[in-house]
Amino acid sequence: MVKRFLAVVAGAIGLTALIRRLRRTPPAPEPSHADELRAKLAEARSIADERELDEGGETTVDAAPDPDPAARRQAVHEEARRALDELE
Repeated sequence: MVKRFLAVVAGAIGLTALIRRLRRTPPAPEPSHADELRAKLAEARSIADERELDEGGETTVDAAPDPDPAARRQAVHEEARRALDELE
């Protein structure tokens, strides 16, 4: 009689544990490292596109006209003379 009672109690405990385990929801899958890298790449591309739009009207160094060295030298000397006159 005691053995049957213990068998029933043990079976009830095991059945309860099995039901709880089956009802438990599986954990949500974590985002993979590849998905994170894809998101970063997409963000970097959008920033690069915005940069191209912002810098579209600027003149590049290669396309800038080469100023006359003598005229540039004259302008630098005049600017220096004005700065000296302001100091005196």
